Amino acid sequence: MNVNTLRHFRDIFFRPIPVQGMGSGTIISSDGYILTNAHVIHGADRLGVTLPDGRFVEGKLVGVCPSIDAAVIKVGAKGLQPVEFGNSEELKVGQPVYAIGNPFGLQGGPTVTAGVISARGRAIRAETGILDDLIQTDASINPGNSGGPLIDENGKAIAICTAIIPFAQGIGFAIPINWISRCSSDIIKHGKAMIPWLGISGVSLNKAISVQYMLSEETGVLVVGVAETSPADRAGIEEGDVILDFDDKPIKTVEGLRKIVWAGKVGDKTKMTISRNGKKIDVTVRLTQIE
Repeated sequence: MNVNTLRHFRDIFFRPIPVQGMGSGTIISSDGYILTNAHVIHGADRLGVTLPDGRFVEGKLVGVCPSIDAAVIKVGAKGLQPVEFGNSEELKVGQPVYAIGNPFGLQGGPTVTAGVISARGRAIRAETGILDDLIQTDASINPGNSGGPLIDENGKAIAICTAIIPFAQGIGFAIPINWISRCSSDIIKHGKAMIPWLGISGVSLNKAISVQYMLSEETGVLVVGVAETSPADRAGIEEGDVILDFDDKPIKTVEGLRKIVWAGKVGDKTKMTISRNGKKIDVTVRLTQIE
């Protein structure tokens, strides 16, 4: 389905100039909740949604989770057919997937493109900050696809399309549905996401990476980015640090760290051990909700 936005800018004479934009959306409940990307609706004064049956209805923003580029819209329509969620933790590289959306706002229904899961755990820098744990696919994702689902062979949504690299061929990214499911549930219930986060992007350390960067540790998570004002930033975590354990639990992979953080609660204060220049340091991090 189409998600249409209307923003108002002012020219040099301060006259309002309306500017239209559009993206895609994914129905997640029969009573009118629709998922899209935060960047699709950012700064919009009005929201409109074209439903699968052709009806155009006004939309109301419920809440956003910009750290994973997600937003939830509510429309006054009943009896909608929601998408069924899959499990993004079970995805395999090489698995066939299909991207559904409305590229370039083309009329006549959605476009479907086919491809495979090219990689998992990708991190890219976006306007809202660092987006990590993304799914990379070679299924064609074009401007206007943002917010549409990436589905598996069983028709289940396993991710939501979010970004493309315009100067590359066959490289698109999508947000894992497990992230989306938790965030959208929180937004619908609380108006905002309540997921604890750390605010780092990293890579799982191994011997080859350790040798390349002349690190003293061979296991852990090497920090390659820290989001400003995030819990990790406030705790003094820096690029190049290696996270060794979190809440007294050994950390070996990025996925393992993420699961432990997710198992915590917003407001928890937790000890984390890092290695910096070969020296082990204990720091205390206070988890905040994902923003």
